[in-house]
Amino acid sequence: MSDAATPPASAPAPVPMAAHALDGPPGAPVLVLGNSLGTSAAVWDQQVARFRATYRLLRYELPGHGGSAATPGSYTIDGLGAGMLALLDSLGVARVGYCGISLGGMIGMWLAAHAPDRVAALGLVCTSAYLPPAAGWLDRADRVRVHGMTSVAGSVTSRWFTPEYRAAAPAVVDAFRGEFERTDPVGYAGCCAAIAGLDQRPALAAIRAPTLIIAGADDLATPPEHAEVIARGINGARLTVLPGAAHLAAVSAPAAVGAALDEHLRAAVGPSGDQCRWR
Repeated sequence: MSDAATPPASAPAPVPMAAHALDGPPGAPVLVLGNSLGTSAAVWDQQVARFRATYRLLRYELPGHGGSAATPGSYTIDGLGAGMLALLDSLGVARVGYCGISLGGMIGMWLAAHAPDRVAALGLVCTSAYLPPAAGWLDRADRVRVHGMTSVAGSVTSRWFTPEYRAAAPAVVDAFRGEFERTDPVGYAGCCAAIAGLDQRPALAAIRAPTLIIAGADDLATPPEHAEVIARGINGARLTVLPGAAHLAAVSAPAAVGAALDEHLRAAVGPSGDQCRWR
């Protein structure tokens, strides 16, 4: 591909994103959906019908998530981002829209900053450019390696939804906890290490793609002030804060998240019909 960006020679080896699916209208612009730590592609299920009408959807699993294989060791955001680039190259996809939740959003920021020609529009949901303390992430990684996913399931997933949503939709909450507990500790721990070493604040100014940031007003994992840091760092970025939403806002406030992202993405798509493509 003539317009493909190649990671610098000093870049670490890509972390493979082997489990993925690309489907939707042939010839339509490709939209990547990135998942949060401890969830699978199901975290976007309530937006798929809306997006599939316009885009080809590339849905991938983080290492060890959603039944995917996990490379042993500690990951970095550079390695995960390089893995995303390698996946796009393997599929022959030169330019995408990218929407990511939490860790999926962190990967999206890396991609937009380090390979700006590849990202036409960026949607960031309940995420952060810097999420200390590192020691907490490394301790969590060590814990799941030794004691398994159930050892942290309660403390982690309790922050994903508000008490009100948990009471109103217990089956949904239980399903996401079950998915969390089925995650491979090897991949989960590797991703925890990537977040521990994360600081993308200096790279935000390099992002040229039109960017929408969505925060949950009641998000305890990545509070709205983290979204404000991203919005200040990316030229022209817009920020919306959803009242009553916690970390998995795409699940608990699906219509609001879907509508906001759809409006944002459509502004970056050229003429409809056979020539529809990212600007």
